[in-house]
Amino acid sequence: MERIISPWEYRHLRACARARIVAGVVMVGVGLMTLSLGGSGRQTYIWALAFLAAGVAQLSFAYWLLSIARRQDDR
Repeated sequence: MERIISPWEYRHLRACARARIVAGVVMVGVGLMTLSLGGSGRQTYIWALAFLAAGVAQLSFAYWLLSIARRQDDR
């Protein structure tokens, strides 16, 4: 894992996971806002999908970081 994750981020797993959770929630919120206020054009759905996908990616990476931190605590 240390080779995949940057050294600074590996030393501060929980803090980086919290920051990614906040970023993911903001991105999902922006995606939902885009869907609700953007109209019904094709470009609206593309932007909303991009924001939602980026938000889900951030949240899943944060979950992965937290699972690594939990495994380290178990040792």
